Amino acid sequence: YPEELAWHTNLSRKILRKSPELEKFHQFLVSETECGNISRQEAVSMIPPLLLNVSPHHKILDMCAAPGSKTAQLIEMLHADMNVPFPEGFVIANDVDNKRCYLLVHQAKRLSSPCIMVVNHDASSIPNLQIDVDGKKEVLFYDRILCDVPCSGDGTMRKNIDVWKKWTTQNSLQLHGLQLRIATRGVEQLAEGGRMVYSTCSLNPIENEAVIAALLDKSQGALELADVSSELPGLKRMPGITKWKVMLKDGQWFEEWKDVPLNRQTQIRPTMFPIKEEEKLKAMHLERCLRILPHHQNTGGFFVAVLIKKSPMPWNKRQPKINQKLPPRTVDTVETAANLDEGTENITEEPALEENEESKKMQDVQKSDTEPSKKEGVCGPPPSKKMKLFGFKEDPFVFLPEDDPLFLPIQKFYALDPSFPKMNLLTRTQEGKKRQLYMVSKELRNVLLNNSERMKVINTGIKVWSRNSDGEQFGCAFRLAQEGIYTLYPFIHARIINVCIEDVKILLTQENPFLSKFSSETQKKVKDMAMGSIVLKYDPDPEKPDSLQCPIVLCGWQGKTSLRAFVPKNERLHYLRMMGVEVFKAKRKEEESERKTEEEAECKQAPREEGMDVEDKNHDLVTKMEAETGEESSNTPVESSAMEVESKTADLEEISRNTSNHESEESKD
Repeated sequence: YPEELAWHTNLSRKILRKSPELEKFHQFLVSETECGNISRQEAVSMIPPLLLNVSPHHKILDMCAAPGSKTAQLIEMLHADMNVPFPEGFVIANDVDNKRCYLLVHQAKRLSSPCIMVVNHDASSIPNLQIDVDGKKEVLFYDRILCDVPCSGDGTMRKNIDVWKKWTTQNSLQLHGLQLRIATRGVEQLAEGGRMVYSTCSLNPIENEAVIAALLDKSQGALELADVSSELPGLKRMPGITKWKVMLKDGQWFEEWKDVPLNRQTQIRPTMFPIKEEEKLKAMHLERCLRILPHHQNTGGFFVAVLIKKSPMPWNKRQPKINQKLPPRTVDTVETAANLDEGTENITEEPALEENEESKKMQDVQKSDTEPSKKEGVCGPPPSKKMKLFGFKEDPFVFLPEDDPLFLPIQKFYALDPSFPKMNLLTRTQEGKKRQLYMVSKELRNVLLNNSERMKVINTGIKVWSRNSDGEQFGCAFRLAQEGIYTLYPFIHARIINVCIEDVKILLTQENPFLSKFSSETQKKVKDMAMGSIVLKYDPDPEKPDSLQCPIVLCGWQGKTSLRAFVPKNERLHYLRMMGVEVFKAKRKEEESERKTEEEAECKQAPREEGMDVEDKNHDLVTKMEAETGEESSNTPVESSAMEVESKTADLEEISRNTSNHESEESKD
């Protein structure tokens, strides 16, 4: 893994959770995972994002994204330069299963990026999106596409015991058609010169080389397999194969399509067989595919193919001309498509090809499903499908109007830079008080505004401000939110207090410390400042190499006689670890101390410091809102949230990888 950013342990999950000797290490993993500083993932599934060669300006589509570990890698690559708060690129992460989309949201939220959008569509018919380019509507083509399709999961046989009981050859026969449709839809939406990575955690050629060969065959030279032998030099790999047979559940083998009896031609399709023409097969370079075998590096089994698009797909050649005629949208309110049936405009928007040889070929292809005697082994673009939308009805995404009176006090209170992109602020409420303000990049704003009817958006943006009713008397009704502070900080010019390392320790270890506990410099700065939300900034001292050498930005609240930080528990633990403070507590001690604090809190029902009241009210609002939208609050206790999510993620991943077909995948999840 580049820059030694990945580490491997041979400990099983059970040993990690149950061993008293590993309790400290386990708490560290859980806490840092919840913060987004660590992602735990199967080693081989880290390969596809690395082979995408992502740059911060790339527009990326992750077609089958849940549970989200690969999406997290992609977001991380977009933010390679941490000094740029808004990279030009973005990630649109899609999944067909509504419930798994919320798992995806939880994973993405840990990374606090304004450049991620989670959508809920069938990947095989994901709609074409439009963006506004200099006043003209154009179809959005992606620079990079990750196509990690549903598969039989037979490569996971080492960790997934169910594979041994449930595996049959039928699994791959049922999934092949879906995999080919998803891959076809992917390359249609890929920009010329763009790169798409197709991957499965299966070693069956029906799901792997057969799909790639069929895709290359019908692309008529528009696609080529990239040679990635020089990339990831430490990875042990095997080349793709060019010869294989097809087997039915009852043990019958077939070498060619012509050998398949009529009554079996619904189960076995022509695209499942290897290409017989030697020249055509040689030109495909199937040996450029990557096969990762479990025993080579003590991993799971995996298949990866990297495709590059050289020209438009044969059936899409006239596509760009039609898009200029689309009427512009001027409305700044984006409603999610909750009850639409027009989810597959991707097919209807594409122009009909002229009556030439290509269109005749296409007609032949469409008949080939019912007439086996027609041209074999070729099929056209995926058929039009009605998109089924299900799950929760999402709140709308409403961008703040230019003249919204809500923003002026915020701008004045925090002395925001004139370059601050206020057009990118949005809320999730159309009527009533706006409780939270979220931020997206300008590129995602463009996507949201132009595709409200095409897309079912589950979540996007990061929270930057939360309403704070008691704050109005101090000049601003909104306090800063920790998850968006690193995005906001470059634009804030007021209410910043520089603190020393000792002050940071006090802020992170004490709940509501009095001002007298802080250094005299901090006390002086606070004295001249009005009460309310503040930014607490620690800058490292290069002359003291033993002290913490990375900058820290915290959200805080200044009361009459106290100063406190508003930082989620796991993030507090992270910063304290970085400063060398011992944060490990044995479970029993922690439970006892928590019980004592709860009892004390019940006894003390007297009013507390203004800041404390504000935070409590605010936390309730945040928890309530996140419960409504299906998201978890970032302030949840370590053991009860992160580990459950981790186990759910693993369980869901195992379920989805072992489905017999697309529909059963949904029902199981």
